[in-house]
Amino acid sequence: MLEDWAVGPNTIGSDHVTGPPKHIKQLAMSRELKPTIRIGKLGLTESVISEIIDQLNTKNLVKIKMNRGLFDKNDVGAVWNHIAESTNSMLISARGNVGVLWKH
Repeated sequence: MLEDWAVGPNTIGSDHVTGPPKHIKQLAMSRELKPTIRIGKLGLTESVISEIIDQLNTKNLVKIKMNRGLFDKNDVGAVWNHIAESTNSMLISARGNVGVLWKH
């Protein structure tokens, strides 16, 4: 009978987090959160990464917008993952050229 239950990781009483809380996801998807960082024609530079880190230190969510055509459509997902890894944050939402990072 217990074999039919879907068992997930136990997060009660531990530091292990499987994902962002629901309210963080909702805020990340809302249009009220405006982009505070724009990746322009110079691309993803060290100064952009350091600005993202600075903003993540002062607030939980940072919305980033990159210029269209800056990266190939097939590479955009890898770029978002690279930004998240470089800033020690979690990618909450990535839709085209707009992404939201969460500092957990």
